[in-house]
Amino acid sequence: MGIVRGTVVLSAVDPSLVGTRFLVVEVLTRDALGGGKGGGNTLIVADHLAPSVGQTIAFVEGREATNPYHPEPAPVDAYCSLIVDKTDYHPASSPDAAGHSVS
Repeated sequence: MGIVRGTVVLSAVDPSLVGTRFLVVEVLTRDALGGGKGGGNTLIVADHLAPSVGQTIAFVEGREATNPYHPEPAPVDAYCSLIVDKTDYHPASSPDAAGHSVS
């Protein structure tokens, strides 16, 4: 998951990507998941859902990112798969050095 920070405009595009938007997305880290702050690296994500800047999205990477373009190949490494409406994150307790659960 990540937060949309902006968009990218291309002056030339591969024909298979015509109509695709490109988002600048800051990856959500586990520590930042509940607070709406990113904290992770940024990446470029292909998109057809049109989320706004500041919205949280989920994305897929790798071969799965090309599925929306099937059966044609597309030069895409990450794709916006959904717009997150709400998160309800309850991290599990972590064990201390002795193996006891610590909240």
